[in-house]
Amino acid sequence: MPRILILHATLGTGHLSAARALGEAFARYPDVDCRIEDILDHVGPVLRPAMKLWYEGLSEKAPPLYRFIYESSNTGDVEDPGSGSKLLGLMERSLMTDLEEMIVEAAPDVVISVHPISIQLLRYLKTSGQLTAQHYIVITDFMAHSTWLSDSVDGYFVPGEFTRYVLERRGVDPSLLHVTGIPINLEIAEPKAPLDMRQKHDLPTDRPLVSLFAGGIDAKRVRLMVERLLEGEQPTTLAVVAGRNEEVGEALADLTDGPQVQLRRLGRIDYVDDLVTASDLVISKAGGLIVSEVMARSIPMIIIDPLPGQEEWNADLVAGSIAGVQLRMPEMVPLAALYLLGQPEKLAAMREQARRLGRPRAAQDVAERVRAALGAPRPATVLETA
Repeated sequence: MPRILILHATLGTGHLSAARALGEAFARYPDVDCRIEDILDHVGPVLRPAMKLWYEGLSEKAPPLYRFIYESSNTGDVEDPGSGSKLLGLMERSLMTDLEEMIVEAAPDVVISVHPISIQLLRYLKTSGQLTAQHYIVITDFMAHSTWLSDSVDGYFVPGEFTRYVLERRGVDPSLLHVTGIPINLEIAEPKAPLDMRQKHDLPTDRPLVSLFAGGIDAKRVRLMVERLLEGEQPTTLAVVAGRNEEVGEALADLTDGPQVQLRRLGRIDYVDDLVTASDLVISKAGGLIVSEVMARSIPMIIIDPLPGQEEWNADLVAGSIAGVQLRMPEMVPLAALYLLGQPEKLAAMREQARRLGRPRAAQDVAERVRAALGAPRPATVLETA
C-alpha cells in the first residue's frame, strides 16, 4: 500500500484546507495510506513563533515591510532559487531536525508539499539519498514565489495556465507542470442548485444575494461597507459572514434592514459552499483557497483589502481575467456592488469568466495523477462518486 505524506503549515487557513481536501481525495482509494502533518508541529521552539510573527504579524500589522521582503526575495529560477530560498534552506536544516526525523521515519512513497517551508529540506533529503520518495509540490496561490522552486521535484500541481507560464519562464521543465487548480473541498465538485441552497438556509429567493465574507477585514471597514450597501435602492439580500472575527459581529450589532435591502448577520458557518452557490456576488479578501472556491462555483467577486504579496497577486489574476474587480477603498465596494447588481449582463459575463477559471475537481485530479505515477489502477467507482 503506497504511503503518502502531505505537509502543510498552519500559517493562515488556506494550506490546511488544501491538505485536507487532498486527504479526502486520497481517502476515496482503499489502496492508499495517506497521512497529513503540520510542519509547525515538528519544528523547534524558536521557529514556530518566528514564522507566526512573520506571516500574521508583518502581513497584517506592517504590510509595506512585508511586501518589500516578500517581493525582494522573489528572485532566481529553478536552478538558483534565490537568496530567500537559500536562507530558508539553512533555517530548515538547523531548526527542523524533528521534521527531518519524522519524514525519514515515515518512509513515504510520496511527499506532497502544500507549503514552501519544507521544500528545501526535502531537496536536501533527496539529493543526500536519505529520501527516495517522489516529491510533488501543490502551489496554493495563483502566482508562484521563488520559495516554491526546487530542482529535485517530481512534479508541480499549479492553479492555472498563467502559473504554468510563469514557472516555465523561470526554468521549470514543462513536463513537470500539471494544471489542476488549487485543491478545494470535494463537495464543490458536486452540482448544487442556487435556488435549493437559498431554500435550505431560509434565504429569500425573489431578489439578488450578496455575500460578504468579512472575517479577515477590519471591523470598521466592514461597518462602512454594510451601512452603504443597506442604502441600496434595489431589493437585495446582504449576508455578512463574520467567521471568528468577533469585532465584526459587534460592529454590526445595531444595524437593521435597509428600505430595500435585507441584512443577514452570520457568525461562523459550516455551509460556506452553500452560501457561495446561492450568491449572485461575493465580496471577500483574496486568499488562494477562497478565490478558488468562489471561482469553482462561477460566482463573480469583489476583492477588498488583499494582503501584500500573494493575495495581491491572486487579486490581480481575478481582476485581470474579468472574473471580478479589485478595490482598495472600502467606500468603493458598495458602489461597485450596487452597479453590478443593476447590470445583469455584466454579472453574466463575469460569471462566465469565473467558470473558465474555476477548477472544482482539483483535489481529485491531483490524487489521480499521483496514483497514476505510482502505477496504481484507477477504480471506476471513484470517478463515478467524485
